[in-house]
Amino acid sequence: MNIARKGIAAALLGLAASAGALAAFPDKPIKVVIGFPAGGPLDQHARLLTDRLQAVLGQPIVIDYKPGAGGSVGAESVAKSAPDGYTLMLANTGVAVINGALYTKLPYDTLRDFTPIARTAMQPLALLVTPKLPVTDLRQFVDYARSRPGQLNYGSAGNGGISHLVPEMFKSATGLFMVHIPYRGSAPAFTDLMGGQVQFMAESIPQAANYHKQGKVRALAVTSATRNPALPDVPTVIESGIKGFEVVGFYGFLAPAGTPKDVIAKLSDAFRTVLTSPEVRERMVSQGADPAFLGSDDFARFLVAETPRWAKAVKASGAKMD
Repeated sequence: MNIARKGIAAALLGLAASAGALAAFPDKPIKVVIGFPAGGPLDQHARLLTDRLQAVLGQPIVIDYKPGAGGSVGAESVAKSAPDGYTLMLANTGVAVINGALYTKLPYDTLRDFTPIARTAMQPLALLVTPKLPVTDLRQFVDYARSRPGQLNYGSAGNGGISHLVPEMFKSATGLFMVHIPYRGSAPAFTDLMGGQVQFMAESIPQAANYHKQGKVRALAVTSATRNPALPDVPTVIESGIKGFEVVGFYGFLAPAGTPKDVIAKLSDAFRTVLTSPEVRERMVSQGADPAFLGSDDFARFLVAETPRWAKAVKASGAKMD
């Protein structure tokens, strides 16, 4: 009987210890992996949030850059990490829902290998033209391009990225025929847009707004459902007469599959708290992203819905990466 009581006591102590360990999360630094070089939009987003996240969680947040293969190198490393909440991934649209359709051999599957923590932002794009074109709004551009099939080029930051796929979606929605010119990054694409070597482009709001205000490019519409504060006078694509055209990129944090639910809940709540800060929200908007928190379950449903949508766009574009 005494042995039985000792066994029960030991088991209870073990359970208590386990519960205590879980309740103590986090008790060491947390690493956030970004699959791109330092200094880019994802890095800016990570730094904006992790500064506040450290205070909420009471532990340092370390950013680890693992660039390569459109973010796949970083994603694979997180997928293979211990599912304990101490290694997270900040993903963009490409990493989370485009790469699966784009790469013939992808070392991870977002829906299988990760547990969503929180969607933190949506990032609309602007549809841009060179100022050399005699058009001032999107309807005029559609008419102009439609009367010149195959004569207009659009630039992108590279094959299969969001700046490639959004114009493909736009072409499908309008029946236009434009030729894709892929560049190695958005900077050279912008240079040729300004110079008129390409006539059309879709890019994230911050750079687009800056060049538009300088008169170097002309923003005709934004791809979100509502106007963007950085371009308040620029209508949405829907306002411009193309029904249902809402295409917005996103940022979100994910953990390896199998991470305990209580840990995911604590992390998700921490991001919710951070995103209620007026200062964080204001700075996020200035970076061209819209604060758009979704908790773990809602973010999971969002990813399930977005994955086939972007797969369809990749297929239509014909883009493939080895």
